[in-house]
Parts: sequence; C-alpha cells; structure tokens
Amino acid sequence: MGRNHKNLNNKLEEFRKSAGMTQQELSNNANVSRKSINAIENGIYIPSTVLALKIAKILKCKVEDIFKLPFFAMGIF
Repeated sequence: MGRNHKNLNNKLEEFRKSAGMTQQELSNNANVSRKSINAIENGIYIPSTVLALKIAKILKCKVEDIFKLPFFAMGIF
C-alpha cells in the first residue's frame, strides 16, 4: 500500500522526526504500541479521530498538518 493510504496521505514520520522523537517515544506518549505508529506512518492503518488528535497535540501541530485527504477523495478534481 505504500506510504499513503489511497484515501489518506500522512506526514507523520516527517513531523515525528522534526520533533526529535522516535516511534517508541511517540507511541509511549500516545498510549499505543510502536507498531501502531509504524503502521500509520506506512499507510497501513488509519488512526481514529481520538488518536489523530492525541498525536497532533503531542507533536504540537494541527491534525490536518499531518493527515490530508487527496483531492480526488474529497470530490475535487
């Protein structure tokens, strides 16, 4: 499936690294497994709204900075 799920693009890895955090550190702060963070970064798993909000708060950014819908998924061509 690659870095981006067909219905969601994410920049989690970029924001996490910019914050100087490892996957383990982010997962500990978000109360999820490191595998969950890895799966989100690789586009295998789409986080719940609550988890996306937690991650954004931890990384001090907005959810929409990390997770974006491609234009075709929004009906915009």
